[in-house]
Amino acid sequence: MSEDFIPPLWLRNPHLQSILPSIAVRRPLVQQRARTVIESSQRWIVDCGAGVRLQAFPSSQAALGRPPARDVAVLIHGWEGSADSLYILTLAQYLFERGVDVVRLNLRDHGDSQDLNEELFHSCRIAEVVGAVRAIQLANPGSRLSIAGFSLGGNFAIRVGALAAQAGLELHRVVAVCPVLDPKQTLLKLESGPALYRNYFVLKWRRSLRRKQAAWPDRYDFDRLLHTATLTGMTEQLVLQYTGFPTLDEYLQGYAIVGDRLATLETPTRVIAAADDPIIPIEDLARLAPRPSLTVTRTSFGGHCGFFDGSDYGWVDRAVGQTIGIQEQP
Repeated sequence: MSEDFIPPLWLRNPHLQSILPSIAVRRPLVQQRARTVIESSQRWIVDCGAGVRLQAFPSSQAALGRPPARDVAVLIHGWEGSADSLYILTLAQYLFERGVDVVRLNLRDHGDSQDLNEELFHSCRIAEVVGAVRAIQLANPGSRLSIAGFSLGGNFAIRVGALAAQAGLELHRVVAVCPVLDPKQTLLKLESGPALYRNYFVLKWRRSLRRKQAAWPDRYDFDRLLHTATLTGMTEQLVLQYTGFPTLDEYLQGYAIVGDRLATLETPTRVIAAADDPIIPIEDLARLAPRPSLTVTRTSFGGHCGFFDGSDYGWVDRAVGQTIGIQEQP
């Protein structure tokens, strides 16, 4: 397949690319197409160590009477997405159809998992994601384990890859689609860009925080936070009150992957980024430390985690499959 993504002329607008793959009107169609992977999945509460539990949905070839899978793919959604996000379901079904076992992982407080852990989600909680991947590896001995993540999930996937050697993980491949590179620059772009994206994340975050408060009413009162209008203001309040980081800047630096942050990256890793991404500044790609293990694919179009060409399975699904070594069906 081509290293560049060139959609039809009518799909070259970056905002259309960013919105269409996740638009709610597509959900019935995507869920119908992904019926096999959805119906074969089971809810798994993963013990990540240190008392942390995350929610995952594994789908196994063997459970359907098929030959055991050689490959297992862990899929990680973006911020305020979930294991049921449309782009996750589409990729999950694409891989599952091609003989891959799939584990759709929910980050803390995403999906309907707000009741599993008392402490709040924040983006520096990498240890528990490493712990979840370790548990998935132990549950699938002898399999080739890969991780694919989108946006913030892509950032988590890359950090897991960078920590794999010291954590005792044996990873085959990491694929990160439009990953958050420098959170400070991403936050600035969200605040200064089209209000559509900012409002989308504010509304979804507020809904998630209300669920968290309902699950832990004696611990949380988010009244002031829920009435803050900006992402920066909401993030700063959360950071100062609940994370232990002394400043917003230190928190944002805590999960940045630019500079020398990938010095320990040994897992073969592919970053896929679009030049027209309205959320992740493409200029930040140049700030990634060059590593023999790191391959960067920069496409002309695609928006933010879009790469939508109107087909059942898009360019990025094929790119992920190709990267982890799945043969395309004729």
